[in-house]
Amino acid sequence: MHSSLSNAWLIARREYLERVRTRAFLLATVLIPVLMGGFVFASGYLGTKTKDQAHLAIAASDAQFAADLKHQLETGKHSHMTVDLYQPTPATRATLDQSLRDKNGITGYLWVTGKPANQRPKFAYTARSAGDATTVNILASSIQTVLTREGLTRSGLGATDVDSMLAPVDVDTSANGDSRTAYGAAITLFLLMYMVIMLYGMNTARSIIEEKSSRVFEVLLSTIQPDEMLAGKILGVGAVGLTQIGVWMLAAAILSSTNLAAGLVGSGHIPISLPQIFFFMAYFLFGFLIYSSIAAALGAMTNSEQELQQLNMFLVMPLAFCMLMLFVIQTAPNSTLSTVVSLIPFCSPLLMNMRISLTTVPAWQVGLSFVLMSLTILAILWVASRIYRVGILMYGKKPDLPEILRWLKYS
Repeated sequence: MHSSLSNAWLIARREYLERVRTRAFLLATVLIPVLMGGFVFASGYLGTKTKDQAHLAIAASDAQFAADLKHQLETGKHSHMTVDLYQPTPATRATLDQSLRDKNGITGYLWVTGKPANQRPKFAYTARSAGDATTVNILASSIQTVLTREGLTRSGLGATDVDSMLAPVDVDTSANGDSRTAYGAAITLFLLMYMVIMLYGMNTARSIIEEKSSRVFEVLLSTIQPDEMLAGKILGVGAVGLTQIGVWMLAAAILSSTNLAAGLVGSGHIPISLPQIFFFMAYFLFGFLIYSSIAAALGAMTNSEQELQQLNMFLVMPLAFCMLMLFVIQTAPNSTLSTVVSLIPFCSPLLMNMRISLTTVPAWQVGLSFVLMSLTILAILWVASRIYRVGILMYGKKPDLPEILRWLKYS
């Protein structure tokens, strides 16, 4: 037992030192969180400052409604459009259609059909691009605002009262910290987890393929058992990932305790809390063990990077599913669907950690995710060790599924 642990430790130490001494490790440790955090926060900031600047035309017989809508679109909170007004005639439609085809013409036009008494008019929007959903949404919201303003005015309210009722509402979230910044921090942690799990999972497989190609395994296996080698590789590569994440989390904790952090987020609250750091590292460890065990089995089954690329869908598909479910989690983190997908062992490292960053997750769900991931890791390691034991000495033709199943029966 002592000898097995010692051998696994030697392999882990070798894998760890080979990687942390490289220039690529140092660059990734510094650049990945800087670029990722900058991308997320810059995207959020620009999203709040950027306004739609489309060039629209409005064809409406109601001159007052058209003028009010023009004013709303040109001065709205999320729009700074250029709007031209027309009378709705057959010649006007032909002119607007021609302008849409013109490279420097309008972005789209709104055709307003006259309304019967006490009914809303009909609105038809024709755009140059069918995918311009942002302009359509702003247009619909602006029309709703103008119609509401007209209705309130007809009810006898003065212009000042109408403006007061339709003024945007600002919700103060400073008691819990800036919500936009907290959400950006949660997304940053999610993307970091995604990248690091995939990166170091694939590194485990590549390490095995490199040593198979150089026939180093044949020398090592004379003194070390395959299971010891597998354990050493997973521990060594995992320790590199933990080191990198530890540096990131330490830097985040130090930055959060300074006045600079308060100035960046606009409040005195820390955007990344200590519980977030703890759960991030814990879920990374589970996620790495799950995906690196799969990667080790894939590496043992293949003989080259090209063959590995053909099988990496077994790593990519669960992670891609997590990315797809991210929109469900961020919309309704406490929904039944969010709870179920976050308890799937292959998704828990990313999705449960994301839920913890966004809302208060019941302790039993966190504990259950740990239990399910632990059982999954044991099952995958059992399968991976048997594939690894045979596959590392297999060269030439890539094994098919029946042959892999036969490997699992070997003692």
